[in-house]
Amino acid sequence: MPRSLKKGPFVDERLIKKIISQKAGEKKIIKTWSRECSISPEMVGFTFGVHNGKEHVPVYVSEDMVGHKLGEFSMTTKFGRHGGKMQREQESKSQAK
Repeated sequence: MPRSLKKGPFVDERLIKKIISQKAGEKKIIKTWSRECSISPEMVGFTFGVHNGKEHVPVYVSEDMVGHKLGEFSMTTKFGRHGGKMQREQESKSQAK
């Protein structure tokens, strides 16, 4: 459910302070645990280390990402693979080649 329009998007104040304090040419990763923070136009061009529960995943913010949340680009689960007989047959064929 999206946030109410009268409240506006949630942007973490500490994250904005880190962006302002960083120089424009610096390519330093800004670490954050605030996955629920909305991406604003001021964040474009910076790289954020978004925590996924285990590690900080680097996320470079581009113009297309404005309006989304930081957590959308840092997956918390890792896809293993689908199991079953068909999967084993496909894997054995690919290994045989």
